Amino acid sequence: MRKKEEGPRADIYARITERIVAELEKGVRSWVRPWSTGNMSGRITRPLRHNGGPYTGMNVLLLWSEAMARGYSAPVWMTFRQATELGAHVRKGETSSTVIYASRFTRSQTDAHGDEVEKDIPFLKAYGVFNVEQIEGLPEHYYLRPAPILDPVERIEHADRFFANTGAVIRHGGAQAFYSPSTDHIQMPPFETFRDAAGYVAVLSHESVHWTADSRRVGRDLSRYSRDHTERAREELVAEIGSALLCADLGIVPELELRPDHAAYVASWLKVLSDDKRAIFQAAAHAQRAVAYLHGLQPESEAEREAA
Repeated sequence: MRKKEEGPRADIYARITERIVAELEKGVRSWVRPWSTGNMSGRITRPLRHNGGPYTGMNVLLLWSEAMARGYSAPVWMTFRQATELGAHVRKGETSSTVIYASRFTRSQTDAHGDEVEKDIPFLKAYGVFNVEQIEGLPEHYYLRPAPILDPVERIEHADRFFANTGAVIRHGGAQAFYSPSTDHIQMPPFETFRDAAGYVAVLSHESVHWTADSRRVGRDLSRYSRDHTERAREELVAEIGSALLCADLGIVPELELRPDHAAYVASWLKVLSDDKRAIFQAAAHAQRAVAYLHGLQPESEAEREAA
């Protein structure tokens, strides 16, 4: 068993961004890859940790991409040590996949006036995990494929309830889907104009992520969205990733092909990612916060908070 070689920590951003850029240049959006293959069966879900908890943010993109590149259909990943603690072993010759851990620590230092101050310092750490299909000897339940939790009709009804619970004002009419910050509403084309119900939900997921940008919600600055192509590209990347995360949570297949009005964003994304090696990480973090906010508006979340 050998692990992938890790470069200096300072190169983590660059290495991962280069990989995302390479995929985009081939026309592949890492955040929708799990739905673009014909040999996947069972339920599409977020990648899961060894304890069943879902990965979040950038790690979802990384592991979805790895699963498709290597042909894994199992959603569960774990470290070498976790596999060993479960009495299993990674097969000889298998290589790990990179995930990241971001956090902060506080350091005391002296400022220009000679005063002792606390400084909050962010850091990023990369480590390797293995898919359960690379591991032998795990308890049987790790190898079971996740079954669909709802039939197609129930999934759509569940999604309808989800968006209704957000309280967002959703209007129908016209030929374009968009979120209007000035009137704080989501505009959607009529339901019957979509190819199928899942397509409608996927687009509504995208616009709902935009809706979270308001300062009363998550708070992302959209003031330059209409004037600055770079800022628009960044926000659309957030909405794209957020929509994919939300669709996975709802059991809905997202838009596999870019909407005609979004096709031009690919070139903008490539430029943004090439100019800023941290842009994809920031977009994934914003997307995760947006999706978490939408989940937090659901009645189940209130019940869970009361029980806690």
